[in-house]
Amino acid sequence: MKKISYLGIFAVLISTPAVAEYTDEMFRAEVIEGLDLISARANVDKPDAAPGELGLDVYQTADAGYDDEIQMFIPTSMYMRAGGGLNLPFATDAAQLNGVKHDSSGSWTTQIGLGWNLSSYVRTEIDFQESVFEFSDIDNMGATYQTIGGMLYFDFARRYVQSGDITYRRRFVPFMGIGAAAGIYKFDGAGGADGFVIAAPRATLGINVMLNDLIGIDIMYQYQMMIGNGFGWNVRAGGVDNISNVMASFRVNF
Repeated sequence: MKKISYLGIFAVLISTPAVAEYTDEMFRAEVIEGLDLISARANVDKPDAAPGELGLDVYQTADAGYDDEIQMFIPTSMYMRAGGGLNLPFATDAAQLNGVKHDSSGSWTTQIGLGWNLSSYVRTEIDFQESVFEFSDIDNMGATYQTIGGMLYFDFARRYVQSGDITYRRRFVPFMGIGAAAGIYKFDGAGGADGFVIAAPRATLGINVMLNDLIGIDIMYQYQMMIGNGFGWNVRAGGVDNISNVMASFRVNF
């Protein structure tokens, strides 16, 4: 009987290491299982955060599993712009001199502005523009406009998209704007019209091209309907005239 007991104990001692051994195959399987769990978690979408935080409101979050300590936003709430543009004679009303119409020629506009990003797609801006007009077949006679305006812009795409802790910047963002402006105008020379003018509406359509995370170029078409001016010389004050420009300006976010 003792011999049988000894044989049983010996068999158990021999088999125990084989059962408890942690093999290389077991380690590989556990590593693969852990990687699969991490991958599954990273691919689960998480809805946007509630509005109220500028970064989360303006810049879309498109991934889950991110940590509050490592989120990367570019929380720019304001921007400045500076640039200019050329007048489009075919889309601008002609000035009159003694009943003869003269198309604009070599006319241009400069612009400087300050804007605020209100939400993911909406921003507002105030700007100052000065326009200098010259006209065909007229020497040493021209016109100038100085206006201060307010615009509401609508971007057709979010400017930044966040995935996890990485922020992706869109290079091209199309936009449109609507607003109004007011100022003064002056036609130089004898009998030139001058006075107060309202540009309403002022409308734009363009695209923003980002050069880096904070600096971009806006290229846009701008239309203005000028109310309350005599467009030319020896003309009656009042009426409506249409002015169109192609504008290009740098927009610097901060």
